[in-house]
Amino acid sequence: MGFKCGIVGLPNVGKSTLFNALTETAAAQAANYPFCTIEPNVGEVAVPDRRLETLAKLAKSAQIVPTRLTFVDIAGLVRGASQGEGLGNQFLANIREVDAIAHVVRCFEDTDVTHVEGRIDPIADIETVETELMLADLDSLERRVDGLSKKTKGGDKEAKEALDLISRALALLRDGKPARLTERKPEEEKAFHMLGLLTSLPVLYVCNIEEASAATGNAFSQQVEAKAKAEGAAAIVISAKIEAEIAVLSRDEREDYLAAIGLKEAGLDRLIAAGYALLHLVTFFTAGPKEARAWTVTRGTKAPQAAGVIHTDFERGFIRAETIAYDDYVTCGGEAGARDAGKMRLEGKDYVVQDGDVMHFRFAN
Repeated sequence: MGFKCGIVGLPNVGKSTLFNALTETAAAQAANYPFCTIEPNVGEVAVPDRRLETLAKLAKSAQIVPTRLTFVDIAGLVRGASQGEGLGNQFLANIREVDAIAHVVRCFEDTDVTHVEGRIDPIADIETVETELMLADLDSLERRVDGLSKKTKGGDKEAKEALDLISRALALLRDGKPARLTERKPEEEKAFHMLGLLTSLPVLYVCNIEEASAATGNAFSQQVEAKAKAEGAAAIVISAKIEAEIAVLSRDEREDYLAAIGLKEAGLDRLIAAGYALLHLVTFFTAGPKEARAWTVTRGTKAPQAAGVIHTDFERGFIRAETIAYDDYVTCGGEAGARDAGKMRLEGKDYVVQDGDVMHFRFAN
């Protein structure tokens, strides 16, 4: 099960610098963590999780395999992209394939790096990108209305429901608001997702600031954070330059470097964790002598579907899940201790996987 986070932004905001730092970090960790560059603008990175190392020690695992996120460096967008300007068509095609958007916003001044709009205004930059995405969504939905209207007149119930959902989204878009704000019932979520709207994707604003403000942020990043809070989105502050510098350092060297400039953790670690949270993902673990491994599922996933992430046969023949909460696993010194202490639970098909569960699936061949 793959989860993709698209990195978007106007040209010269530090988007590719950030992506390159991500992939360099992953490459530097390759001795411990699997990493691959699927194509030049796609990279998979390990989601940092200290629990995994603890589990590996207790289970005496020979290998550690973290869960991963895929980051996609999407071609820079310019005003008019929805009409095909710049690499508009490529941009829109790529962004439709991701699960969430990390929107890199320029929050630094540098006369050596030109701004495509000729000024530093992060809120205006956000609005430029969002406007192009909204225009693309408007065009996509408006082209569907006539066909659905005809079907509705013929008594097509599904067409009527789809048209009602589209009408609600169109009302927001025409008012300059993203489709993600569309009010919908839980049972409409699947149909809404199938509309493939660009502005329905969850957004994380990444404020790229100068090195001197990496620990505190600046006036520009504060504007972005205020906007994110007002619309229920997330925002983090990061210095792409710093991330590029520390990307190839060892863990100890990186920690020393960060401590020297007043940072507790790398911005990329925060970016990865924020992307994980943005997609409403949780982690469950499997641990044994061969490997300690983290697995990614969306919040609310039931045990059989979680088993299917490991192998489709596990879901098909699911019997039960032997489950230990992470804290209990650690407190009891591992699986045997947890079982002896009565902390291992046998969970059935309706069990909803919780973040940190250590699981062993029983299934019939």
